[in-house]
Amino acid sequence: MTRIILVYGAISGAVLEALVFLAMALHPHGGLLGMVFGYLAMLIALAFVFVGVKRHRDEALGGTIRFGTALGVGAAIGAIALVFYVLGWEAYLASTGYRFAPEYARQAIAARQAAGASPAELAQVTRQMQDFVTSYASTPYRMAMTATEIAPVLILVALTSAALLRRSTFLPARTPLG
Repeated sequence: MTRIILVYGAISGAVLEALVFLAMALHPHGGLLGMVFGYLAMLIALAFVFVGVKRHRDEALGGTIRFGTALGVGAAIGAIALVFYVLGWEAYLASTGYRFAPEYARQAIAARQAAGASPAELAQVTRQMQDFVTSYASTPYRMAMTATEIAPVLILVALTSAALLRRSTFLPARTPLG
């Protein structure tokens, strides 16, 4: 089981990082399209959670798995992908000189200004963005925030995989011919 968790977690994490870096290259300023692509990348990469749980069910457990076991294996695979995601984001930030938070804040303030925000609203947004930049400079805070981006998707995929694969009739194990 440990081997499956490590292998599929690393595959999921590597695919996730490749897709996230692709998303950042295609949409460096994020926006709605960047966010949609990012969450789609998470779903694609976390498909390896499902594959890993199924492989464990079929090869190690003879085609049956309990919900709790499936959820545990799926969560463990996803946790490794989460670590890849967080460390990959940290590497991206380091490679860009940690410019993300100040640029994000600057864009948020400019967007509110362009939308015709009053001086009081603009002052409030500016304070909020200054607080964000200050908080985001803390590595533990930043890493926790990054983890919360993928955690809901990971939980959903692990729960769905466990619910589907606990039924031995769902995509049953293939029997060798001959």
